[in-house]
Amino acid sequence: MHVMIFGCGYSGTAIAKAFAEDGVRITGTTRSAEKVALLAKEGIEAFVFDGETLAPALAEAMQSATHLVQSISPGKSGDPLLRLAQLNLKALMPKLEWVCYLSTVGVYGDHKGAWISEQTSLHPIADRSVERVEAEDGWLRVGVRLDLPVSVLRLSGIYGPGRNAFCNLERGTARRLIKANQVFNRIRVEDIGACARFLSDRKLGGIYNVTDDEPAPPQDVVAEAARLMGIEPPPEQPFETAELSPMARSFYGENKRVSNAKLRALGFAFRYPEYRMSLAELWSSGRWQG
Repeated sequence: MHVMIFGCGYSGTAIAKAFAEDGVRITGTTRSAEKVALLAKEGIEAFVFDGETLAPALAEAMQSATHLVQSISPGKSGDPLLRLAQLNLKALMPKLEWVCYLSTVGVYGDHKGAWISEQTSLHPIADRSVERVEAEDGWLRVGVRLDLPVSVLRLSGIYGPGRNAFCNLERGTARRLIKANQVFNRIRVEDIGACARFLSDRKLGGIYNVTDDEPAPPQDVVAEAARLMGIEPPPEQPFETAELSPMARSFYGENKRVSNAKLRALGFAFRYPEYRMSLAELWSSGRWQG
């Protein structure tokens, strides 16, 4: 098995760890030469990829890849790998057996707090979510054309070691913004890796919500982290009057409860199904710092 991860960042590295075992070659791409050495420490053979051109060494490595994970955001010019492959992915990766595309629950848009599933209609609001829908469609078409299973993972808000409410509280950047009836789902990064491995082992394609069991108000997560740390949480702030970047404010324009029932029905067991036990594990283990 040769797993190649385009965009080997936070989630990509977690996926690499989920696949790591004797006899598995893991390669990945990053945008900077400085990160190549950091990925090597994680057992990942890394190549620099700028999203525009394939270096000869990277193109050669792609020839033996059996499993592809695409984690690079599409941007206005579309998915970079699809663009380079011109939908002829088999020429670049002739041994390919399974593809995983990392998307986001942002493709659903706003559903006024209602529960949604993979069957729910898509109403993306932000440009970045519209671009994700187009990329999802492109990868699913590749799967049909090449008779390859393509798994599209729609991810909720990602957190885990080194990226969580504890870190925000320590930095003094945590906020408790109050917007009536607002909830978000989350997903622990290790569960993303485990899900990718689960679907890969079964050669499954399709669309899957990769999310926890408990959509919750964001201020509750901050308060729980502060309780575990033994400190006072930051004061509550009305969302309407808070100073926020346009991107941060846009997240609050979408309100939905995302179901993971499809994955559970397949037999996938989330290790961190709700934020309280997940935060408790991060804090007690000391792994919250990363």
